[in-house]
Amino acid sequence: MERKHTKLQVWQRSMALVPEIYQLTNAFPAHEQFGLFSQMRRAAVSIPSNIAEGAARESDREYLRFLYIARGSLAELETQLLIASSLGYLNDTASWREKTDAIFAQLSGLIRKLKQS
Repeated sequence: MERKHTKLQVWQRSMALVPEIYQLTNAFPAHEQFGLFSQMRRAAVSIPSNIAEGAARESDREYLRFLYIARGSLAELETQLLIASSLGYLNDTASWREKTDAIFAQLSGLIRKLKQS
């Protein structure tokens, strides 16, 4: 049985972002394994996870709460990508900014839609 969150483009995009972040962090220095490396992975996984958990809740109010958490995790990941760039672990921040901006916009749109209903 397909769950309703799997049909959401924002969930699909955030799911696609997770393996990209895993691949990116594999290139980080070994001393970052328990620092930025793991924080970025947790933040990336948190985005689609919270979208899914919220969609499975009983009310729009609960769903909204989890969408806000997902958006917060996305902002956390964006910050961590900028930190990785400033540390020299990442060169192309423009492509990451496009991906995170698109997900942020979709999350904001879904939040707006739920608040209006």
